[in-house]
Formats: sequence, C-alpha cells, structure tokens
Amino acid sequence: MKISDRIAATMTAAIQQGQGGVAPARLAAALEYAVTPGGARIRPTILMSVAMACGDDRPGLTNAAAVALELIHCASLVHDDLPCFDDADLRRGKPAVHRAFSEPLAVLTGDSLIIMGFQILAQAGAVTPARALGLIDILGKRTGMPFGICAGQGWESEDQIDLSAYHQAKTGALFIAATQMGAVAAGQDAEPWEELGARLGEAFQVADDLRDALCDVDELGKPAGQDDLHGRPNAVASLGVQGAIRRFDDILGGAISSIPACPGEAALAQMVRAYADKLVPAGARVKPTVPGE
Repeated sequence: MKISDRIAATMTAAIQQGQGGVAPARLAAALEYAVTPGGARIRPTILMSVAMACGDDRPGLTNAAAVALELIHCASLVHDDLPCFDDADLRRGKPAVHRAFSEPLAVLTGDSLIIMGFQILAQAGAVTPARALGLIDILGKRTGMPFGICAGQGWESEDQIDLSAYHQAKTGALFIAATQMGAVAAGQDAEPWEELGARLGEAFQVADDLRDALCDVDELGKPAGQDDLHGRPNAVASLGVQGAIRRFDDILGGAISSIPACPGEAALAQMVRAYADKLVPAGARVKPTVPGE
C-alpha cells in the first residue's frame, strides 16, 4: 500500500472514532473539516519514509505515529488561524474552521485533534509499549513547552525574539518529531535522526517564506503576505529571493548528508530531494544566462 493510502486510511479511522457515539454534530463535522483536504501531508510522509528506510517492522504503529503527528499539525493550523493569532479567513482553499463553525468550536476542534493524536498512539502501542511510550514522549516534547510548536507560537508574543529558538520551535519541531518518530516506530534510536529533522524544518521554513512572498492566495489556499503583515522575521526579507533560494539549497544539501546509515538510505535521500523540488515556488529560480542566447 502506498504511503498516501496508509495515511488516508488511518486518518479516516481516527476521525470516525472521534465522531462515534452520541457526539455533538457540529464539532464532529468540524473534526473532519479540519483534516480535509489533506494538503501535502509532508510530515507523516517523512515519518513513514524514515520508518520504511529503517525496516518498518511494525507498520500499524508507523501508521498510528504518522497520523498522530498529522493530527497535531492540523490542530496547530486550526489554532493559528484564530483571530487571537493570525486571524486568517482561509486555509487550504476553504474557510478556516473558525469561519465555518465559530471560534468556540475551532478551539474545541484543535483541542480534540491534539488529544486524538496521543490517543491513537496509546491504542496502537499494546504490542510494543516501549516504542509507543517513546513516540508519545517525542510528540509531547515537540508539541508543548519549551521545545514544541506551542513555544513557537509563544515567541510571537515576546518583545525580544530568539530567532533560532523561534524557527526551531515554530517549524522545526514537528519535522524533528517526524524523523525521530519514524525511527522509533521501526525500533531504532531517535537521537541520530534529530539533525535531519531540524534541517528539513529549516528548509521548509525558508520555502514557506518564499511562498508567502511570491505566491498569491489562490496558489497558497490561504492569505498571502502574512510575514510582512505581522512583522515576522523571514528569509526573503533578510536575504532576498535568490539569497533565500541559495540558503534553501544549502540546507537541503546538509539535510541529505545528515541521513543516518540505514538500509533505505538512498531511497530516503531521493524522497527528500523530490519533496524539496515541490516546495520552492515555480518561477522563483532565475534561469542561468547562457552566452549567445
């Protein structure tokens, strides 16, 4: 089964479980609304790719880990879009959850998705509880304080921002979770995989800065120009477009070089490069000038 099919099937089962019983209908609907369409699903794809590179001897646990991570990511988007944060009307080409369902239901939707992420790991961990506990620990660390996406959001309320810590928490945290959880799901140590996740997160942040600066709302499926609007530090403002692209390429090269030795190392490197090619906006790269043209 393809990675995308594994993610889709496990996500559907998780959401259906959250909608079961005598549940409030609008909140139940908001759960599914918040995770569909799925977008690139880049974090769970990285997680599964790392697990497969390491042997993927417990595919059920890998599936649960991938979807748990994506649920946390989707929850963060629901909360980020709220008026108290980014006040965004659109997400993935449709009204943000708080616009479609109300602000109170958006808060509850995000909270429910976070809890669902940890619940799916607990349920899948009966066969290999040690691995499941490791996965829960990593996901908790990269979601909360002081190293997770909550810390990343929190930095935006500070008068003085530690840029390195901000980017590591805001974007890098869930990429580190992806690489480390993929390894742990397959029975490997998490520590050697932190650098790859950190570098992928940094590359994704630069690419996101480029998209925010160069793409319009139709391409992004969400409001454009948010970095300038909210006064956030970003690679394009600091380095210019071509400088940001060079920075992206340097980070990507370092990411591929940092892949730990494993049976599927070559395939994993190929996947990383293929995804990277999709991240930089079309037309952002300047075509080299050829003498005589």
